[in-house]
Formats: sequence, structure tokens, C-alpha cells
Amino acid sequence: MWGSTVAENAERPAGADDEDPLLEEFVAHLRLERGLSEHTIRSYAGDLRQLTRGAGALRGLDLAAIRTWLADLHAGGASRATLNRKTASARTFTAWAHRRGHLATDPSARLRTAPGGRHLPDVLQDQQIRALTDQLVDAEPSPGEQGAGEQAEPDPVARAVALRDAAMIELLYATGIRVSELVGLDRGSFEPERRMVRVLGKGDKERMVPYGIPAQRALDAWWERGRPVLAVADSGAAAFLGRRGRRIDVRVVRRAVDAQLAALGTTAARGPHALRHSAATHLLDGGADLRAVQELLGHASLSTTQVYTHISVDGLRRAYGQAHPRA
Repeated sequence: MWGSTVAENAERPAGADDEDPLLEEFVAHLRLERGLSEHTIRSYAGDLRQLTRGAGALRGLDLAAIRTWLADLHAGGASRATLNRKTASARTFTAWAHRRGHLATDPSARLRTAPGGRHLPDVLQDQQIRALTDQLVDAEPSPGEQGAGEQAEPDPVARAVALRDAAMIELLYATGIRVSELVGLDRGSFEPERRMVRVLGKGDKERMVPYGIPAQRALDAWWERGRPVLAVADSGAAAFLGRRGRRIDVRVVRRAVDAQLAALGTTAARGPHALRHSAATHLLDGGADLRAVQELLGHASLSTTQVYTHISVDGLRRAYGQAHPRA
């Protein structure tokens, strides 16, 4: 009754629920007053639509209905992280609705997030990063761009797609930016002479992020020999293009990264976020200041960045156990 997939939630634009105008008002608050990203807004809206399918109108929400929703999700196998996110969505909505006078009380005020240990993200080791970038050097056609049974792309397009994927992966690891930030980049976002990129992050906060020579080489190859092959009249200023010449979609980036990581055969890490995790961890391992890494990643809170110190400590413990005579 409560089940819903991420894909289902993502298909509907935030604010599109005609049956509950209160949701539309809440979405407008998130967008206009809090300045949240469209990805975050879709997440909130999807959770609340899922809640209303069992609980009815948002204006009549009570604690029992919310707890039933969460209990059914738990029984259906939802992870602790998923339950905590959905609890946060409910709490954010009901606190806002109570302040605006839509609810007489705040039914979520007594909700608590699920306790438990912190999940450490999968991180690529140095040798895996080297193997990954070695895979990109020859710029062969990306398996992430072709579905089962499809014919191989014409050679110029396949080459362009491979150059694009190489540039995206190099940039994701070099900067640690989010995939949503990557797809929003324009050609004018880059300052090649300084190797800096201007990124628009969560809450429309802008930051400048440096990147290295390998990423610049991959970007130059894409812009000079790849992008012109895919570009069409309405490509605009988008830095990265899909096969039809329009700004690339987040899902295409994920497929391309997944395909390259799976080809390594040595890691369970998947998706662009694995490259973000790896970049942050390797920066800290290399001696970068925690606050500098916080700024690079665009984290609002230092505590969010501190998860990577736990990963680094785990690596230190392993090295100590292997090398110290009194370990």
C-alpha cells in the first residue's frame, strides 16, 4: 500500500499533485523561501505523495498515520537510511504546516530517527583509481550508452561519447562535485587557465572548485573532438551533452560511471557518488584540512564531511595492523 520506487517519485515534477494543494504550497515554500535544489524538492514531494496514498489528505495528518506508514515501509524491507529520510520529510512538512496554521499541532514532533551505526560509503583505492583512468585513456565506446541488443554506435559518435565519459569521470573524481552539479555545468563555468570550475550547489550556493591537469586534458579532448560531434542547434552552453545533443541527463551519467566501475571487477563501488566519496577520502589521506574539504564538497555542515575521516581512520588501522610489530 505504501510502496513506491525512486523512479516513480522522480517521474512526477515537484508540485504536480493536483489532489492536494497543500503539497503544492509546501513545494513552493521549499523552492522560493528555502531555495532547495530541484532534486531535494522532488525527494520531499515524492515521500509526501507516498504518505498520502495511505493516510489521505495532508491537512488531516496525525501521528498514528505517519507511524503506520513508517512501520509498513520497515516491514517491506526499507533500509534505516530510507526510513530516516522519510521521517525527516514528514517532520519538515508537519513543522511547516503547523507554523502556517494548516495543522493544529505538529504530529511529527515526537518522531525520532532510527538509531544505528553510520554506513561508510564505498571508496576506491589508489590503484583502482589508476586502473579506472587507464580504462578511459583509449576512449573506447562506453557500455553505459548502449542497451541490450542495440547495434554499435557509428564510430564518430561512439568516440565522442567515450571522450565525454572520460571527461566526466575525470572531473567527478578531480573535484568531488555532485552529479547534479556536473550536469548543470556550462562551458562558461570553467576557467581553464586557472583550472577552476564554478559550481552551483545546494540552495543555489556558488563555489569555485579546482581540478588537475589530467581532468583538463580530458576536458580539452572532449571539447575539441567530442562535443562538436554531438552538438546540435539547441545544445546551448551545456558543458556535457547526451547523444541527441541536449544537456546530459543524470541517469546517463550514472550509467556511464557504473559501466566503468563494473569493468574494473575489483570494487563494489558504483555511481558518481563513489567518485565523490573517493575524492574526499583521498584529499584527507593526503593531508588536506577538513574545512577545506568541506568547502570543496559544498557541505553546509562540517559534521557531514567528517564521515570521510572515519574512512581514513579505517585505512590507518588496517595499515597499522599489517605493519606494526606490536599491533
